[in-house]
Amino acid sequence: MNTSRRGFLKTSALALAGAAVLPGGSILAAARAKDILGVQLYSVRDDMKKDPAGTLQQVANMGYKYVEHANYVNRKFYGWTAQEFKKRLDDLGLLMPSGHTVMRQQHWDKARKDFTDEWKYTVEDAAIVGQKYVISPWLDEELRKTYDDFIAYMDVFNKSGELCKKSGMKFGYHNHDFEFSVQLNGKKLFDLILQNTDPALVAQQLDIGNMYHAGGIALDIIKQYPKRFELMHVKDEIKSEKGEMGGQYESTVLGKGVIPVKEVIDLGKKAGGTTHFIIEQESYQDKTPLDAIKEDFNMMKKWGY
Repeated sequence: MNTSRRGFLKTSALALAGAAVLPGGSILAAARAKDILGVQLYSVRDDMKKDPAGTLQQVANMGYKYVEHANYVNRKFYGWTAQEFKKRLDDLGLLMPSGHTVMRQQHWDKARKDFTDEWKYTVEDAAIVGQKYVISPWLDEELRKTYDDFIAYMDVFNKSGELCKKSGMKFGYHNHDFEFSVQLNGKKLFDLILQNTDPALVAQQLDIGNMYHAGGIALDIIKQYPKRFELMHVKDEIKSEKGEMGGQYESTVLGKGVIPVKEVIDLGKKAGGTTHFIIEQESYQDKTPLDAIKEDFNMMKKWGY
């Protein structure tokens, strides 16, 4: 289990797509009637590689009703077409309201001022599988070298939001650590993202663990940007010599680490606008990934989610 999330995102054409309902719509009103508690399937990535059907069955047996994908390659989710994967989820009583697919620089054709077919297919397949949020969990390094290039790409974020909106979905972004450690023109990338994207078009999925070693404090961020975090990656962290993100921390079972997880998710629900709480654990200490996410699920239920 030494594959880091950073390395996975850099070297693979991973895709996670998620979609969100539009402000003021009846679907959104229904979604806000209750919290969404799901699991990011990257948490059980090796199991999904070996036996995706059996792993999804085990996830459903634990009590999960919602999943978030971490593999969309050549228009397939874990080897299934969007229609096939939707049926697989339906048969298990699972829904996938959000997912991750990296929107890369090459997905935007500057000359034509339009998205490439590859990104349009990503959005199309996300809609077919039933997503409400199409989330990009990474920003290529070349996009964050200069202030002007970065700000220009935030406009592409907004345009992706417009594209998703046509299919009844919402574009989203998921943070790692560099958004808090890298600055352009004296401002953290995270602040530039929040200040230059339209919240009606671009949702934020706050990963409360990834940011920790880079100085990001989830409680402070939610207070600074109220109502901006429709989704949250629920994660706890412990000190580690081989930290997942290159720092000195790795994820652990909820309630066992240094993140005040219960306080963060409660504040997210109360002030952050959060309705989608997605568990993600990437390191497991002495547990199997499936045992870990079962403990995570039980802890969230204990906390009232």
